[in-house]
Amino acid sequence: MQSQEAPGHYYVGIDVGSASVRAALVDGRETVVAHADQPVQVWEPLPGHYEQSSADIWAACCSVTKKVVCGVAAEQIRGLGFDATCSLVVLDKHFQPLAVNWEGQNHRNVIMWMDHRAASQVEHINATKHRVLNYVGGAMSVEMQPPKLLWVKENLQESWEKAGYFFDLPDFLSWKATGVTARSLCTVVCKWTYTPDKGWDDSFWKMIGLEDLVKDKYEKIGNHVLSPGEAVGRGLTPEAARDLGLPEGIAVAASLIDAHAGGLGVIGADVKGHNLPCENQPITSRVAMICGTSSCHMGVSETPIFVPGVWGPYFSAMVPGLWLNEGGQSATGKLIDHVVRGHVAFPELQSKAAASAHSIYTYLNSHLDLIKKSLPVGFLTVDLHVWPDFHGNRSPLTDLTLKGMVVGLTLSRGLDELALIYLATIQAIALGTRHILETMQAAGHDINTLFLCGGLSKNPLFVQMHADITGKPVVLSKEVESVLVGAAILGACASGDFASIQEAMAKMGKIGRVVQPNHEHKRFYDKKYEVFLKLVEHQREYRSIMNSL
Repeated sequence: MQSQEAPGHYYVGIDVGSASVRAALVDGRETVVAHADQPVQVWEPLPGHYEQSSADIWAACCSVTKKVVCGVAAEQIRGLGFDATCSLVVLDKHFQPLAVNWEGQNHRNVIMWMDHRAASQVEHINATKHRVLNYVGGAMSVEMQPPKLLWVKENLQESWEKAGYFFDLPDFLSWKATGVTARSLCTVVCKWTYTPDKGWDDSFWKMIGLEDLVKDKYEKIGNHVLSPGEAVGRGLTPEAARDLGLPEGIAVAASLIDAHAGGLGVIGADVKGHNLPCENQPITSRVAMICGTSSCHMGVSETPIFVPGVWGPYFSAMVPGLWLNEGGQSATGKLIDHVVRGHVAFPELQSKAAASAHSIYTYLNSHLDLIKKSLPVGFLTVDLHVWPDFHGNRSPLTDLTLKGMVVGLTLSRGLDELALIYLATIQAIALGTRHILETMQAAGHDINTLFLCGGLSKNPLFVQMHADITGKPVVLSKEVESVLVGAAILGACASGDFASIQEAMAKMGKIGRVVQPNHEHKRFYDKKYEVFLKLVEHQREYRSIMNSL
């Protein structure tokens, strides 16, 4: 089947992030023609508990979609794709929201991906050492769905008994659009322990105390699974079409987790003529890094590679026919915001940035250039070191009990010091990426180029530090909204306008800027990395000392 995409054809991508919903109208050449976003509410009733409302999220999806398709002829819109965070949506047997909180607030029916309430449940699951754990890096994360389900069963008996459906948020959206309860292979493989060849493993659910899910042939968590980009049901229902402002019956794709959509939007791009090490190399030489509130590191392989502390291998979870490994950092953009906004000099930064008509991060980058004198800017942190696990470590240590560390503080309280801690935090995140990449390479991956997308990829300091610290070139997408492009690629595939996801990736993924590492700075960053690894070693030593009381 040849591409049928024509200049007048458009695809809608909807991306549900942690704090907002975004939609884009994308043409067949990866150009975002229109874009809109709207915030969604997050509740934090207790430390580590993060909740949302599926009704609030759907309303935002409808609002932003109507904005981006305004004035476009219905027949030009060919397909719709969703991506979302891997949050847990709880509905009753009539598809009504059920409370995931002790207050009994039914509208708050989503346990967010970054919620860590199920710490004891994930400990219990990992103690089983069940064989399914081999496919999540050897240990399950608290951010996956089985521990959250177990928490609901153990803590909210009424919600558990009334529950009819547990959806990953991307699957909730495709159900809302089509009325079909099919799940995406991406979500169930990456977050629920499903395997494409064997399906659900009864013994795992029984062993962890969730045998109830086995009894009804997994109807509550999904017994009909589709590959990402496959058309769901008969397309958009009349009700959803009215809600979204789209034509009834247009193709709706099986969805992706947001990071995987970002990977899809960048990892397959044509790099000819840019003198990159991945040119004329298989796609397996690339890692897609999606960096926003958190960061994910997506690497693919032709055969399964088991990487300690890195999720996967997941078959066909992002690129059909390839195995996916997914490293990650639970707090990156959120950590930078936390460090900068919590500093005593933040009000001064805010007012100076506003006066210069720049964002606070553009202003901080300029300020670092002013204070670096003759040094390369990265060398300013020779005496200041950060361990970035303020929200635990996802990869490669899989230890949610780890804490953040800062070494090298002084009594200074001004803008210079704020700029330095900001720089040291960005470097720590990049050093964490190096730690993940080295672990993947030690296990058998052969990676030579990073492809970055997401909000943090718009920060030139963040990008340069990742190039310098990993020693690898960084490729930025021509279209900065790569996650939305990934969602739109799904819609394009579901419409039948492309023969495969791979074809759509190559034709709709275009690269923009390439950032090369400064190899002359390698010795400095090798030393910083040595200190970085010592920090976690020392933290564990301190814990051991205190635990011996």
